[in-house]
Amino acid sequence: MADTILITGGAQRLGLAMALDLLAQGFHVIVTYRSERPALASLTDAGAETIQCDFAQNSDIARLIQHINTSCESLRAIIHNASDWDAEKHTNDYPALLNKMMQVHVSGPYQLNLGLKDLLLAHPNGADIIHMTDYVQTKGSSKHIAYSASKAALHNLTLSFAQALAPSVKVNSIAPALLMFNEHDSDEYKARSLKKSLLEICPGAGEAVKAMNFLFASDFVTGQTMHLDGGRHLK
Repeated sequence: MADTILITGGAQRLGLAMALDLLAQGFHVIVTYRSERPALASLTDAGAETIQCDFAQNSDIARLIQHINTSCESLRAIIHNASDWDAEKHTNDYPALLNKMMQVHVSGPYQLNLGLKDLLLAHPNGADIIHMTDYVQTKGSSKHIAYSASKAALHNLTLSFAQALAPSVKVNSIAPALLMFNEHDSDEYKARSLKKSLLEICPGAGEAVKAMNFLFASDFVTGQTMHLDGGRHLK
């Protein structure tokens, strides 16, 4: 049976690109999604197992952990891509906003890593965990304060789990800045955003796919962050 990889939030954008690449490589890919997406049909057609899971709900996380533990003998990798990008300007309930960001980006991955630890350790050739963090994990963000704080906490989970699961499991982060535009982004916004990096391009989801495959292939990288920011940190 093919090695199994779990990708959370894998029905759109970066997660979708990574899932499709891994399916093409012959992996058995389990994709979680929060709500129905057009890409789910193409994922299923390509051989993915799709599971609805809202990471804001601990009951959904527990159900996912139980399902994978009972249906899989081992895991080759977990990619934590499920995310929410709520901002302070959209709410006055700041405690709820912070709790939601920490729940989705920190508590969910924390629970999955511990709940599926034995399956990762059971993989005969070693396993990987990849946390999809964000450029803002080290810089902060005045417009997405709770989001930024939660991504920094997710980065810290990378450091802790790299120590806890070594030497059998490598644990790393991928921290993108601008890799993809949204359909509604204006030309003015795109031009302004491109100027924020030294390389002045928006490379697409393929950059995350390349980083993922590098980390899977590496034998000697753990507890690290791959910064996909085009030199933005030097501007």
